[in-house]
Amino acid sequence: MNKFIFSIILSLGLTGCTLIPHYTRPALPVPAQFPYTNSKTPSGKTMASDIGWQEFFKDPRLQKLIELALNNNRDYRVALLNVQQIRDQYRIVQYAFLPSFAINASGVRERELLTNNDYANLRNYGASVNTSYEVDLFGNIRSLKAQVLEQYLATEEAFRAARITLVAEVAVQYLTVCALDEQLDLSEQTLKSVESYYDLIDKSYQLGNASALDLRLAQTQVQTVKVAIANDERQRAQAEDALVLLIGQPIPSDFLAGMPLASQQLIEDLPVGLSSDLLERRPDILEAEHQLKAANANIGAVRAAFFPSLTLTASDGTATVKLTKLFTSGSQVWSFSPQISLPLFNQSTNFANLNAAEVAKRIAIAQYEKAIQVAFSEVSDAMVARDTLNEQIKAQRDLVNAQQARYDLEGARYHNGIDSYLTLLLAQQDLYSAQENLIQVSVDRLTNLISLYKALGGGWSS
Repeated sequence: MNKFIFSIILSLGLTGCTLIPHYTRPALPVPAQFPYTNSKTPSGKTMASDIGWQEFFKDPRLQKLIELALNNNRDYRVALLNVQQIRDQYRIVQYAFLPSFAINASGVRERELLTNNDYANLRNYGASVNTSYEVDLFGNIRSLKAQVLEQYLATEEAFRAARITLVAEVAVQYLTVCALDEQLDLSEQTLKSVESYYDLIDKSYQLGNASALDLRLAQTQVQTVKVAIANDERQRAQAEDALVLLIGQPIPSDFLAGMPLASQQLIEDLPVGLSSDLLERRPDILEAEHQLKAANANIGAVRAAFFPSLTLTASDGTATVKLTKLFTSGSQVWSFSPQISLPLFNQSTNFANLNAAEVAKRIAIAQYEKAIQVAFSEVSDAMVARDTLNEQIKAQRDLVNAQQARYDLEGARYHNGIDSYLTLLLAQQDLYSAQENLIQVSVDRLTNLISLYKALGGGWSS
């Protein structure tokens, strides 16, 4: 056994090398600078990846919904379980570095026929401890360990990406529900206004002071707004269903009231930095790079198949023909049997496996570069929209004010008999359209800020 222990120690000293190719991070497939710069340089110094979602989203109702989603969303739960699964696989590979031990006990009783037609009873009892160890001469096990480790790290990054995506999706869907609430309120207020005009025109028509055309125009407008309300109610219900799916449970009725769109103050001055900064902030990019490293490590494992493998096995125990003397002195038996395997007739298979592994690495490189390009595009698009949406929402508010003033003026002219109801109707329709667009631009602006926050890797920390 001393020889066996010495052989184990010697083999451990020989297992310091691997055949994994040297890893070099691919060059950035995007410009170093983003093509769009804000008219005002962001004053914020805290990167989006360092801002927790509870700090970014101030609405207490939205914060509660995000907490529910992180606890109950099934896709997010699957991402967490994937991390746990690959972690266990990594532990399995780690155990391959350790010798395996087995305790065996046996008892054999046989009857043998002798030449004189007599029988002889044979007995044999034994107990042993067997040890087996694969010497990692060319780094096969180490390569597999590196591969599974990178896959584990990639799964962790995928989990982070799932968290960021879930937080952003809940926030966007919540704001969609809020926008539809405001749209429904606007439609109901407009309905009251057009119904009051319809009642007034109907009375005037009965007295012969209003034309049938004015009456039908008023009636048409009432029905048009009712159709819009029905559409708003359907969209509102569907949007809430989507939100319920994200949080994984019905929305509790005891939640605090949400904040209107105009009161949703999200952080706007997020510094963007260089495109290379995304390599350390975006979990989807980090995931793709870990997958690339895993493919690189797999090449080392495939290369090791071209070389001999060495397995050391040994056993130490006792054997005797009498069970009562099994553990007495003089019954000890031991064996040591190193085994070497030479790959002679499977080189074609090994070359095919190596080619497949190298192709898999090139695929991983392309996927890594694509992840960088997607991230660059998302940040660039969000930056382009940030300033233009701010300008658009200001112009839209001014348009609503102008249309409101026009509508008030046309109402006064109609009551004084100066203009027809058709002129008032057109003013009312334009005001309603401007108010609808203001709600949509407001939610677009907030959604854009969320998109930029997500694109820069924000939303992971809580």
